[in-house]
Amino acid sequence: MTPQSSYEALPSATAQTQADDAIRNLAWFRYNLRKFLRFSEKAARQCGVTPQQHQLMLGVAGYTGRGTATVSELAEFLQERHNSVVGLVERAAQRGLVRKEHDTQDRRFVLVSLTPQGEQILARLTELHKEEVKAAREALVKVPKVPAQVLEVKKKAV
Repeated sequence: MTPQSSYEALPSATAQTQADDAIRNLAWFRYNLRKFLRFSEKAARQCGVTPQQHQLMLGVAGYTGRGTATVSELAEFLQERHNSVVGLVERAAQRGLVRKEHDTQDRRFVLVSLTPQGEQILARLTELHKEEVKAAREALVKVPKVPAQVLEVKKKAV
């Protein structure tokens, strides 16, 4: 076997451009994702709930399509450990956002559903998110060559 020359080991200009594009796409995706999450966190706090409680209510109302969810289903939706979700559900129940009841078919399972107060807060948050979801969806599908925000930051720095 002959050793490769250093020239052959270097990525081609096309490969480098593709790598740069992949990095830029990932950076832009993460930026827009974080921007949306920051908006959502702020909206939740303005409505008097924590971002985690907002996520919990979304999971209860929308994840399973039943309007109820088990703690295990919520743990999957929230990407949290089961015992962490148990505590979150307990605190949300104490705040009057959700109610817990044992599944009538299998009492080992606790079903979580929204209270009227939880439904009201979730409806308000959903309304607040409509435009932001639309903007985030558009931003996530098209990555500009040089994002306008970067140009604005550069202008301010000069």
